[in-house]
Amino acid sequence: MRVFVTGATGFIGTAVVRELIDAGHQVLGLARSDAGAKSLVAAGAEVHRGSLEDLDSLRSGAAAADGVIHTAFIHDFSNYGPAAEADRRAIETLGAAVAGSDRLFVVTSGTLLVQRQGALATEEDAPNPNFPRKSEEAALGLAARGVRASVLRLPPSVHGNGDHGFVPRLIGIAQEKDVSAYIGDGLNRWPAVHRLDAAHLYRLVLEKGTAGANYHGVADEGVPTREIAAAIGHGLNVPVVSKSREEAADHFGWLAHFFGTDAPASSAQTRERLGWRPVQPGLIADLNAEHYFEHAADAMASRR
Repeated sequence: MRVFVTGATGFIGTAVVRELIDAGHQVLGLARSDAGAKSLVAAGAEVHRGSLEDLDSLRSGAAAADGVIHTAFIHDFSNYGPAAEADRRAIETLGAAVAGSDRLFVVTSGTLLVQRQGALATEEDAPNPNFPRKSEEAALGLAARGVRASVLRLPPSVHGNGDHGFVPRLIGIAQEKDVSAYIGDGLNRWPAVHRLDAAHLYRLVLEKGTAGANYHGVADEGVPTREIAAAIGHGLNVPVVSKSREEAADHFGWLAHFFGTDAPASSAQTRERLGWRPVQPGLIADLNAEHYFEHAADAMASRR
């Protein structure tokens, strides 16, 4: 199968590209830059130049493929509304390009978007209609028009070597403040998955997924944030402390809202439907590996 992958040069996308190629698929990867194009060629993929905002490039890439996996997103949390709107436009453009065919379109979303905060989120739960990101709404709209669109929800922590998401930001804050903190009692939970396990699930959804279905890429159903803070404290050799809700905004900035959320999620239905079995290290085991803190000690020493 020839698969068009957006976000093909990103943290998750590169793992998806490798997973697809190793399974015998051909990959057409979206690249914004010469460096990105070079990395795709080195991985054995074809290059399709363009970007998330270049709708013509998305349209032609999808038209040239037998299936589409959409992993790209503009991760600008200080300007989240426009980023979410760009994602919605991209999904609608990609979906229109595969409409009227049996090509499967895999759309990325997040478990934090579901409504059941504090309860174990399942694949059957609906997304929060008030959340700015409209990836699922766009995908479901396409499915209602006959497009074979499926949704893969990822947890807030997709971890592994090269991670530049929430956990590295928490590590950076702990470096800056010389303490690793959690909020309140730290018993609120974050689900997580290793990037390689997530990549394997993308392939399974592409090959065996059902149109209109939600799938959860969750390995750890809910890691208490206190344990995450403790692992970061250990890795940086800094104290681990609790911050009140009032203190959290000043300490964590925009991340306080996310890190203070209790959002466990299940992947039981996904595992049963697709036979997905995560085999990579969990979040805490990964944090106990050296790669998250390779340069942290030198950076902290230079500030002191």
